[in-house]
Amino acid sequence: MKSKSRAETQAPQTATGDDRFESVVSAFANDPRVTPPGPGKGFGSGALKVNGKIFAMMSSKGQFVVKLSKERVNALVADGSGTRFDSGRGRPMKEWLVVTAGHQLWVPLAREARQLVGN
Repeated sequence: MKSKSRAETQAPQTATGDDRFESVVSAFANDPRVTPPGPGKGFGSGALKVNGKIFAMMSSKGQFVVKLSKERVNALVADGSGTRFDSGRGRPMKEWLVVTAGHQLWVPLAREARQLVGN
């Protein structure tokens, strides 16, 4: 039996190339309903999706963004953990959070977002 090379046993590279986001992608590797980021550019290309809906992504500006309830986003903005996401149209989105508090929150918030979007 042939053993796998080191490259074959590592998590697939995402289009973002950000090691912190790689850890988020890896956290969902065994979830069959989650689609990992794909190749290409444009909105959603660097995103984790469940049932075709984005729940966590790296923005084109290199920001980690999650979809949460409006109330949860309000609470996280109020405690300084993040800011509302603006997709470039000059209007912050009520249910999308740019996590600014540090990458240690990325996986827990992505799990929370996956639960919200995946129901």
